[in-house]
Amino acid sequence: MSAEPSRGGGASLDLRASHADRDRVVDVLRVAAGDGRLTPEELDERLEAALSARTMGELVVLTTDLPAVADGVVGEAEDMDRIDQKGGSARRGDQWVVPRRLEIESEWGDVTLDFTGAVITHDTLHIDLDMRGGALRLVTRPGVVVDTGSLVTEYAKIKTRPEDGQGVPVALRVVLGGRKSFGRVVVRPQRRGFVRRDPTP
Repeated sequence: MSAEPSRGGGASLDLRASHADRDRVVDVLRVAAGDGRLTPEELDERLEAALSARTMGELVVLTTDLPAVADGVVGEAEDMDRIDQKGGSARRGDQWVVPRRLEIESEWGDVTLDFTGAVITHDTLHIDLDMRGGALRLVTRPGVVVDTGSLVTEYAKIKTRPEDGQGVPVALRVVLGGRKSFGRVVVRPQRRGFVRRDPTP
């Protein structure tokens, strides 16, 4: 089979791959695994191949049967995002692009971070929390784990119900730090049991 141009804009597949090229392929593979397109064994095999790839051609074959990140909706996540609100509510969901770092400043309101349909392009999200009252809710999916060990609480409760994702590789580790005063932090998987009934008799 003859060489074809790479996805990146016409470069030869014989071109030497850079660290950034390898990182982009690793991101696509992690997103695909989080979406259930790759088994844990397939992910491990492809990650090893991506990290040891020498040319663009070796990288391209690892993602030819996978969609681009979020089916081309987004290229790369921002490094930083911020939520700042008082007395209301804020939500991230519906294929939101998970950044490397998220600052949350909230007073007497609720903040919801829904990862079930999120676009994950980094392996770690650091959340710096400064929240007084209200609830912080993190809705997870298999492959998303939340670490609350660095969070300082004052008259606040942390309730965690882990996702039953045995055998699923970790696609995103959420590290929650900062301070939560009053209110609560809830970490839970997506609710199940809401089955759409067939209207036909």
